[in-house]
Amino acid sequence: MIVERAYAHLSSYDEDTWPWSVPCVRQLLNEGLRFTAPVTFLVGENGSGKSTLVEALAEGFGLDSYGGSHDWRYASPRGKSTLGERMKFDAAPRGRRMVTSWSARKGFFLRAETALDALGREGFSPDSVSHGEGFLVAFRGKFLHAGLYVLDEPEAALSFSSCLELIGHIDRLTKEGGQVICATHSPLLTALPGADIIEVGEHGMRRVAWRELGVVDHWRRYLADPHVYLRHIVEP
Repeated sequence: MIVERAYAHLSSYDEDTWPWSVPCVRQLLNEGLRFTAPVTFLVGENGSGKSTLVEALAEGFGLDSYGGSHDWRYASPRGKSTLGERMKFDAAPRGRRMVTSWSARKGFFLRAETALDALGREGFSPDSVSHGEGFLVAFRGKFLHAGLYVLDEPEAALSFSSCLELIGHIDRLTKEGGQVICATHSPLLTALPGADIIEVGEHGMRRVAWRELGVVDHWRRYLADPHVYLRHIVEP
């Protein structure tokens, strides 16, 4: 573990203004977010705020909001978000030097929409492989050492078998002392044994077991009988 808790304090904020209007952001401000396992999955519908959270966590740790390692902080025209610039961490014992010393910091922020460009500027050549294979280049070549790795929907470009490969990379990374925080829709990734799963939505944030995830229930029922869903969507 690198960090044990993330938090941000504001003396006041407008609850009707984004991002403070997002329930999970308000809960973060009120309670903070504790990390209880080397891998934390944030799961929720589009617009639930999970990507807002992971971006702010990455920025707070010193990773470029565009995507990439801490060596490329602010290399892109994207500025630091209002939440990200206020993010603070309580370090785990093995992460104290990394949190307090820029030179000791290790990690990577992988955004689905900017991953290939971020990899290209860090010396990889993702253009020579498929989109999905380009993602795996990052996992094979950048996710190697103890550090904080923040992922935003990494399954976006991956097939079923590639998602399984990613699970293996994450498992090996954490055994080397790394920590992973991942926003995802994938029931495959969230099934990683020992992972902490936080469901994000109108309720804010709550910890759930894999079998209790709404996305797992929907996929199970859809695969059992797609017509139950499609009859409400596809015209006869």
